[in-house]
Amino acid sequence: MEANNLADFPRPVHHRIPNFKGSHRACQAVQELEVFHRTSEVKVDPDKPLEGVRLAALQARKTLLVPTPRLRTGLFNKIVPPPGATKEILRICSTSQGVKDYSVPIGLDAKVQVDLVVVGSVAVSEKGWRIGKGEGFADMEYAMMVSMGAVQEATPVVTVVHDCQVVDIAEDLLDDHDLTVDYILTPTRTIKTGCKRPKPQGIMWHKISYEMLGKIPILKNLRYRERQAGNDVTLKDEHPDFPNARKPADSEENAKTGNIKLPAESAAAQIGHCHVGNDPLSTKSDPHGAPATVYVGNLPPGTRVSELKSALKEFQAVPLRLTWQGAQHRAFLDYPNKMTAENVLSSLKGLSLRGHTLRVEMAKNQRRKGQVAINGQRNKYE
Repeated sequence: MEANNLADFPRPVHHRIPNFKGSHRACQAVQELEVFHRTSEVKVDPDKPLEGVRLAALQARKTLLVPTPRLRTGLFNKIVPPPGATKEILRICSTSQGVKDYSVPIGLDAKVQVDLVVVGSVAVSEKGWRIGKGEGFADMEYAMMVSMGAVQEATPVVTVVHDCQVVDIAEDLLDDHDLTVDYILTPTRTIKTGCKRPKPQGIMWHKISYEMLGKIPILKNLRYRERQAGNDVTLKDEHPDFPNARKPADSEENAKTGNIKLPAESAAAQIGHCHVGNDPLSTKSDPHGAPATVYVGNLPPGTRVSELKSALKEFQAVPLRLTWQGAQHRAFLDYPNKMTAENVLSSLKGLSLRGHTLRVEMAKNQRRKGQVAINGQRNKYE
């Protein structure tokens, strides 16, 4: 694409979903698909060559969901144009900057029902086999939507590419977690693949490493929910046939003790190098600043401190000290520094207990009277 000057901004197109000349024309073809007219909620990846599809969805007054880049802060953002938005404002909303300026995050508890999925590709075959950048984010996004119940087996998947990106791809290059496509839109053609290969049926935990779990905080949340539902969520690193297999996480019963320690080598332990002990707020060797506190509210009636502690351990967010105020349906979590606390906020986004989504934010003016210091020391904060 670069050699034949088919690429478009941003260039060079290496290591990304490539934008190409004629991408807007290819995107407009989505309006000719019957499946597009039947949809009310469309998920479109944030890639530049898909800008025209995002615009078409907004112009058709459909609900537009865009995944957060690299899934760092969640799964979806819902694009919300201002009332009476002009065609120019809708065009801005369809851009990467517009996605930032005109969107609201969608939590895991939102009742999302995606009718059409649009993904970018590096290459695709007429049979529906797809190759992305190689990082697996599109495949992971789809698997997470399955886990959330946001897509069904019949939900169509569309990709938009240049004609030169439609190539022969050997099926043995595909794995069972790879996403296939039902429609291919190019500047000159609309291809219905008729692909019968099953799409991912959910998150394949045995293919996910602790490293990936650390990079995608929302995965921790989904893993916790699936574990609570009784599903097998053993990670790749925990399997006995994996060369450097780790021991599975301690049981929930062990999580009820006050001094929970994370494995030193775990990816999550790196969020702030937290240590639980008798000197919980010591920062002698902490280069990142003063201690910081996270507020957890909306705890459902009857919640036990052990339930919260188990959830925190599951998300690798064990605090230096946990101050419990069950009667006020809240708790306070002390961490060694603000950076650690902010990483915890990202990890716990959308956390729920007993069907209640918890309110998790940096502690501000909430008063801590009648508190119980879980590490055995009475808290003197107000």
